Amino acid sequence: MSNESLIRRDLAVVWHPCTQMKDHETLPLIPIRRGEGVWLEDFEGNRYIDAVSSWWVNIFGHANPRINDRIKTQLDTLEHVILAGFSHEPEVELAERLVAASPDGLSRCFYADNGSAAVEVALKMSFHYWLNRGHGKKTRFINISNSYHGETLGALAVGDVDLYKKTYRPLLLEPITVPGPDCFHREPGVSWEQHTREMFRHMEVALAEHADETCAVILEPLVQCAGGMRMFHPVYLELLREACDRHNVHLIADEIAVGFGRTGTLFACEQAGPDGITPDFLCLSKGLTAGYLPLSVVLTTDDVYDAFYDDYENLTAFLHSHSYTGNPLACAAALATLDIFESDDVIAANRHKARLLGEAIAPLANHPHVGDVRQHGMIAAVEMVADKSARTPYPWQERRGLRVYRHALTRESLLRPLGNVVYFMPPYVITDDQIRHLARVAAEGIDIATST
Repeated sequence: MSNESLIRRDLAVVWHPCTQMKDHETLPLIPIRRGEGVWLEDFEGNRYIDAVSSWWVNIFGHANPRINDRIKTQLDTLEHVILAGFSHEPEVELAERLVAASPDGLSRCFYADNGSAAVEVALKMSFHYWLNRGHGKKTRFINISNSYHGETLGALAVGDVDLYKKTYRPLLLEPITVPGPDCFHREPGVSWEQHTREMFRHMEVALAEHADETCAVILEPLVQCAGGMRMFHPVYLELLREACDRHNVHLIADEIAVGFGRTGTLFACEQAGPDGITPDFLCLSKGLTAGYLPLSVVLTTDDVYDAFYDDYENLTAFLHSHSYTGNPLACAAALATLDIFESDDVIAANRHKARLLGEAIAPLANHPHVGDVRQHGMIAAVEMVADKSARTPYPWQERRGLRVYRHALTRESLLRPLGNVVYFMPPYVITDDQIRHLARVAAEGIDIATST
């Protein structure tokens, strides 16, 4: 096998995700033969630091021996079983441990296959809850601008990134979209917290006007990942929880990308106020299995669960299912993931790495074409701009981020910018030297991308 032969075979039969396939006439695919730790290796021995955790899923490195062993042991016992009317030990243990680790009050786990599916579950469950409780007029959802929650139709509908949504708009339900607290747009001299508090007034107005018809507010806590790694202050979560309670509206926290230590705590919701907040629905995926197997879960409360608990003939049950719901192999990977968090004190160890990452990219704030350097924990981003003083973006058609990507590949690094935003979301097993290397490569790439 060679890079060339696999590329030729691939392009003959495969349609890749989130890709204009015509690009591959000039932009070669990168065939990967194996992975180990932060490294991906092709068939010619070229290596790349996986700085984006293979779409934000891999948190403990490729081919992690502890996760491998747990999956291998499970494979010899039970690979899969229907979860309707049946049970198995890995899914029960995983639910028990997630309930114990998640914000207080979340007591029930509903499994699905991936992040978008988890969002679909939460949307349907919230709507159905209000229907079962006699509030059938509640049929809408509130989201914030620049949000992203997945690409199945329900999840896509409650997002607000035109790149993904615009084409399919005729197929989608219409959310109530309010201006979000994205701190990139704060005025000079205004703190993150001040800007975030000021922007919350838009949510207050929307809830006051639309509470009677609203099932839930949905948002990504702290970081709008697919929206360009835009960030905001945790106070927004605190204000939103109080307002949702006051207006009798559910809160859906989409922690699919930001959960499991990405923002500096196990769950981003923990950072709101002195004790954190508890959403009515907590959507998890990606890091849940450390990037090994598809699995997602929606955690919710006894109040929500009880609204569906009834005699069969009343037809109030939540009839939503996926064939691979609660797959034992995926649950085994998730259990191994939780074991590593506990045994290695990962959250504490990440504080050092996050601090080092912030220090390594901080000088880029002085670059003449960098409009913002921002960070929450193990997520950091550098935004390139055409005009620094006005924070005017480069036209998207110029594909400046692609220039950074191409350069990074020549320097043993996989950086896959979101438009003009160069971001870092590496596996937690990354070393100090590798963090510094990524920062240098990003700086070089930004110089190249903004030179003409």
